[in-house]
Amino acid sequence: MSNIIAIVGRPNVGKSTLFNRLTESQAAIVKEVSGVTRDRIYGLGEWNGCDFSVIDTGGYANGTGDVFEGEIRKQVEIAIDEASVIIFMLDVMTGLVDLDMTVASLLRKSKKKVFICANKVDNIDRVGLSSEFWSLGLGEVFDLSAANGSGTGEILDEIVKEFDKEDEAVLAGEGLPRFAIVGKPNVGKSSLVNALTGEDRNIVTEISGTTRDSIHTRYKGFGFDFMLVDTAGIRKKAKVHEDIEYYSVLRSVRSIENSDVCIFMVDAQEGIQKQDLTIFYMIEKNSKGVVVLINKWDLVEKDHKTMAEYEEMVREQLAPFNDVPIIFTSTLTKQRIHKALEAATKVHENRIKKIPTSILNDVMLDIVHATPPPSNKGKYIKIKYVQQLPTHAPAFAIFCNLPQYIGDSYKRFLENRLREKFDFQGVPIKIFFRKK
Repeated sequence: MSNIIAIVGRPNVGKSTLFNRLTESQAAIVKEVSGVTRDRIYGLGEWNGCDFSVIDTGGYANGTGDVFEGEIRKQVEIAIDEASVIIFMLDVMTGLVDLDMTVASLLRKSKKKVFICANKVDNIDRVGLSSEFWSLGLGEVFDLSAANGSGTGEILDEIVKEFDKEDEAVLAGEGLPRFAIVGKPNVGKSSLVNALTGEDRNIVTEISGTTRDSIHTRYKGFGFDFMLVDTAGIRKKAKVHEDIEYYSVLRSVRSIENSDVCIFMVDAQEGIQKQDLTIFYMIEKNSKGVVVLINKWDLVEKDHKTMAEYEEMVREQLAPFNDVPIIFTSTLTKQRIHKALEAATKVHENRIKKIPTSILNDVMLDIVHATPPPSNKGKYIKIKYVQQLPTHAPAFAIFCNLPQYIGDSYKRFLENRLREKFDFQGVPIKIFFRKK
């Protein structure tokens, strides 16, 4: 088992603030209201040469009337079950409350090593206010301030002593391909993660925008090994009224920017709309691989022609970059979900593909000689050399005598021939013309 720290406690005691500090990131949304974190969120941390995973959980609550309350409690319980050690966060400003006692009772049953953190000890006047927390009988109490970092070193010194040194090696995700699941709210992104992992990894409801943070899950099985990123649904700016949702959108965009391949989900009943195209163009602009999933296909009335006609319509809407795998899925029935992973893996291979310069020139120069660029203003363009650039995504430099006279139509012609000869399906290609 990997070295995993789960941070638990009632709402608004500072769990996400501590998570961000331990992982040296801003992966968890922090706001001075309760209930911001809903799913459990994973991050990586390091202390004194020891690597570990950190799980941030939603606030454990009861009787609030929140539609997500039961699901959040389930997420907390799963995190406790996954963890090697547990940080139980309490607030020195409010002291012990009934809900703290409920969480403590849950932790006693877990039989896991628990570290009690008395948070918000931000100044010398608050030292000692945590003495009542010893009555919980869960062990030593550590005063700290998640906001300014004081006291975090002391508790980490004790936590790493509990870890199995033999399991410190490689934590989930290091160097693995990253597949981001993106799309509008409520198209089935979290349902896809749950269907693939076989557990209720992320909260799923009929309410748009349930997922607020980007959530990383390592998927290892059936010959696959990669990081799966479930992102908050991206909405039109005009519909982002709540500032929490605004930051969720930013993190979804950031997930696209930091991914290798985007699994782009579309609601089959709604089809591709303007906001879907905005997301697709964002993926293309960032030169990410893409697989298009037409989800909820089980809800569409169809005959033997429906799928082919639907695919043709989608390619027309995605043009000019429409050389992408299109897969019709249902996360509810798990129809073709593993085929989606096969496609994403193949797209990732295409994205990192490097073509030897000699082979590239043998193929492309023959094509250029057969179909040379049209003359412009009486000037003839001579293409002399083609080279793939050392970039993360496929990019090519084509050297010629008059690069300024190459038109967009001929540029698209060369891109189509590159795709035809070397299979770059699902990957945007950049072509640069340079003078030689």
